[in-house]
Amino acid sequence: MFVVDASIALAWLLDRSDPDEIAIANQAMRYVELHGAEIPALWFFEVANGLLIAERRQQVTQQDTAAFLADLAQIPIEVDPSSRSVDLADLISMGRIHNLTAYDATYLELALRRSATLATFDRKLAAAARAAGVAVFGDPT
Repeated sequence: MFVVDASIALAWLLDRSDPDEIAIANQAMRYVELHGAEIPALWFFEVANGLLIAERRQQVTQQDTAAFLADLAQIPIEVDPSSRSVDLADLISMGRIHNLTAYDATYLELALRRSATLATFDRKLAAAARAAGVAVFGDPT
């Protein structure tokens, strides 16, 4: 099982400055294309927001965004069917314990619940995942 956050998905379009991160993003894309991934429902909104910000910064055009969204629609990414039943008090608690936003705690909760590897470039989320015993994609094994 594989959980991919918005930072990884956006790296499939937006250039990263670190060559290691570029390699990790490309590896994550290949993994998702072959095996699929699971995401929380908020992933779509985070990706959309990242694309809007990239357009405003003139990193991408509206045409780039449209093409990227069409490509994303072809990738085997599934919304976690249990998202609606996640206990919000537990999610808030997880955010408190790991000093995460509720948004980031959502990715951690999903990875924990599904015993999944988490793919993220968010350093704080990656550190929280490691502390919680979740494998982080790209870490040495």
